[in-house]
Amino acid sequence: MLKLEHITWSTPDGVKILDDVSLEVPDKKLIAITGPNGGGKTTLAKVMAGILTPDSGRVLLDGQDITKLDVTQRAHKGIAFAFQQPVRFKGLTVRTLIEIAAGGEVSYTSLCDHMAAVGLCARDYLDREVNSTLSGGEMKRIEIATVLARKARLSIFDEPEAGIDIWSFAGLIKTFDALRQRPEGTLVIVSHQERLLRIADEIIVLAGGKLTRRGAGEEMLMSLISSGDAGTVCEKKEAMIGE
Repeated sequence: MLKLEHITWSTPDGVKILDDVSLEVPDKKLIAITGPNGGGKTTLAKVMAGILTPDSGRVLLDGQDITKLDVTQRAHKGIAFAFQQPVRFKGLTVRTLIEIAAGGEVSYTSLCDHMAAVGLCARDYLDREVNSTLSGGEMKRIEIATVLARKARLSIFDEPEAGIDIWSFAGLIKTFDALRQRPEGTLVIVSHQERLLRIADEIIVLAGGKLTRRGAGEEMLMSLISSGDAGTVCEKKEAMIGE
C-alpha cells in the first residue's frame, strides 16, 4: 500500500501547489484522481512516482519511508509512471523500449498484445524509432504499452486519454479493467474523463492543492455529475479524445 502523509509542495518561486495532502492507495484497486485544472493532480502523481520530492510530509510504501527515493529507485520497487507528455528516445526502437521496460526479451505474441491494448499494430511500429516521426498520440500509446509490459505493482497514469482516439480509448478502458485483476494490479489514474472515472474503485477530488472529497467510484461520480461540476468531470465529451 502507498501512503502519503501531510504532503506539501511549492514551485521554486513559492507558489504552493500541494497543501497538506494525506491519502492511502490500497493494493489491487483502481484509484482515480480528478478535479479542476491547476488543482495539483499531476504534481501529486509525480510526488507518488518520485519525480518530485515534497517540501514536507512522507511517502510510505508498505510502511517503508521512500520519500527521498528518486523515480529510478522507486521503479526498482515496482512503481511505474506514464507521463501526460511522453519522452522521446531517439535511436531506440519501439521493440527495444518495450523490452527495456519489461526487463528482458519479450515474445512477439506479447509485444502484439501490448500494442493491441493501446490500439496500435505491432507490425507497423515495433521497428520504428521512438523519435519525432511519431505523433503525440502514437507516443502516448507507446508509453502506455511500456507501462503494461513492466507489470509494475503500482502503475500511475497521468491523463492517459490524451492523444487517444475514441476507438482505442474503448480498448484502453478494457485494458485498465483487466490490469486491476492481476496480482500487481494497483492503478492510479489522473483523469477528467467520465468513462475512466466510471471504472474506478475510488475517486479522489483534488482542488486548490487540497484533497476535498473522496469516495466509492460510482457513488462519487454520480455526485460530481449531479452537482454540475464541469471543471471536474468531462461528461461524455468525446470530442476531447483524439489526436
